[in-house]
Amino acid sequence: MNTTPNRQSETLQESELVLNDDGSVYHLHLKPEHIADTVLLVGDQGRVEQICAKFDTIEFSIQNREFYTQTGSFNGKRITVMSTGIGTDNIDIAINELDAAVNIDLVNRSIKPEITSLNLIRIGTCGALQPDVPVDSFAISSYGIGFDGLLNFYEHSKTENESQIQTDFIDFYKNNGHEIDVYVSEGNKELIAMLEPGMIKGITATANGFYGPQGRVLRLKAQIPDQNELLRDFRSGESRIINFEMETSGLYGIGSLLGHNCCTVCAVIANRFSKTYSEDYKLTVDKLIDTVLDKLTV
Repeated sequence: MNTTPNRQSETLQESELVLNDDGSVYHLHLKPEHIADTVLLVGDQGRVEQICAKFDTIEFSIQNREFYTQTGSFNGKRITVMSTGIGTDNIDIAINELDAAVNIDLVNRSIKPEITSLNLIRIGTCGALQPDVPVDSFAISSYGIGFDGLLNFYEHSKTENESQIQTDFIDFYKNNGHEIDVYVSEGNKELIAMLEPGMIKGITATANGFYGPQGRVLRLKAQIPDQNELLRDFRSGESRIINFEMETSGLYGIGSLLGHNCCTVCAVIANRFSKTYSEDYKLTVDKLIDTVLDKLTV
């Protein structure tokens, strides 16, 4: 994704940049001094304390709704951990407000002349869409394919790779009798290269729901009954879709447009084709957290 034009000359109105009485951004209740350059994003509020229990010190903690943030130090590195809740709609709030807190003068309501780039690393859980991606392994997302439509509300241009994967995906569905519209967003190559060793890399399908959008059938029938098989079989060059989750396309899309470095790593807790589920997914998530923290502070 290419970044959007600079709007430094504008004064942002109260209806557009909503602040709390203490001057913090509206949903997150954060100010710039609360945010480290590296931010670990998790969906589950409980995972914030699971990560921060490993820290040497905690300097700041605040919660509003599903957004729970702590900032502290691990092996001498300052890190912020924040829960976003589920879905790209929440990612839209979380990333825009994180960016506002560090890149907008919240007193004067003007964009700062020098933009801060954050490292935004999502630590999540996912379901595997390939038979050879085992439960309890770690997946890292090279791209996110967004079924949610979030990025269509923002002016953006696509990289050559994003455009190619999008075209290949839409054509693949059409050739199999289905019309579908998606967007594709790319993760930060440097972060991915740093975190990738020992993980399985591939494209992530970002669903806009947990049941029907991920091919689960309870009492409602699926519009595309063979969707998971289509996702399993899709190829764009040598790239394939390896997993399902619900945030990556929005994180990669919004984050890169704003100039941040984004990466998603997930604990694989289910395999949709072997029909297996982790016997202790919390242990797998904890191992993934340790892996990320160690690689960030090596």
